[in-house]
Amino acid sequence: MSKTSKSPRSVTIRDVARKAQAGKTSISRYLNGELHLLSDDLKERIAQAIQALNYRPNQMARSLKHGRSGLIGLIIADISNPFSVEVLKGVEAECMKHGFMTVVCNANNHIELECEFLHLLKGYRVDGLIINSAGINDDFLTALQETTLPFVLLDRKITDFPCDMVGLDNPQSAEMAIQHLVDQGFEALCFITEPVQFISARQERLDTFHQQLQRYGQMKGESHEVRLPDPQGLRELIADFCARHRGMRKAIMAANGVLTLQIANTLSHLGLNWGSDIGFLSFDNLEWAALAGKGITSISQPTAEMGRKAMACLLDKLANPGHQPAQYLFNGELIIRGSTTL
Repeated sequence: MSKTSKSPRSVTIRDVARKAQAGKTSISRYLNGELHLLSDDLKERIAQAIQALNYRPNQMARSLKHGRSGLIGLIIADISNPFSVEVLKGVEAECMKHGFMTVVCNANNHIELECEFLHLLKGYRVDGLIINSAGINDDFLTALQETTLPFVLLDRKITDFPCDMVGLDNPQSAEMAIQHLVDQGFEALCFITEPVQFISARQERLDTFHQQLQRYGQMKGESHEVRLPDPQGLRELIADFCARHRGMRKAIMAANGVLTLQIANTLSHLGLNWGSDIGFLSFDNLEWAALAGKGITSISQPTAEMGRKAMACLLDKLANPGHQPAQYLFNGELIIRGSTTL
């Protein structure tokens, strides 16, 4: 009968101390960066022992000993959204820079799931939260108020609720987009967004669209909310818009990257070429936007930088209990391509 092989025993700090001919206290000081307390000879012996034994400290045990888990909870509204992916890159880069790891939770656009994540992450003893919420309703607000964890909201605002928030200056960006379309001589605009209820960024873009229309009395404008996926609904909506404004210079505005892809597919299905038959402008500068047709004019968000800023803000909250909540807004950048130069 064959014997079951045993897994090799993990190397411990005691093994390193024995190999380096040093005390465990000295090893702990070395691992904690207190090198000024050790002689050059002792530091060299410890380094050689760690390398020879391929020692890997138990990071969770060390973190808990110092009152921190070294984990940051990142709640994402929709991981399939290009905005979320770029934000994730920024958060993770800043986390690694400061010795933290992210625990990513994808809410898949369900607020109820986000509420569960808030309670779950507290159980995992994460040090703080960065939240790109699927929406702010009463249940989510209650869960947020009940959490004792420091948090930063990303791309979301809550009226009359002081908290740290990092996001895009949506009114500035929307004004810039509409001004560009006016300057290009468009006469009819159709702003398409996913449902705005509970989503402050969408609401700000939509409100600014209607405010700007009032400035330009000659401009025909309309807005529509579409719950995705709805390819048939989008086809009917855009076909109707084009039919009602036949003979006019028309443009479609997509409120986010997810809609941009859906609208691009719809225009292709209808046989409409952006840049010749119709104008097309997108919030979010997608990787393929420069390559599709004549290129899609886009409002570029510094998404990775926003993610890094959110993490930097959270680190400040962790280090300074007296940290006062603040909003950090980034300007969008207009990237002009062939879709708006009819």
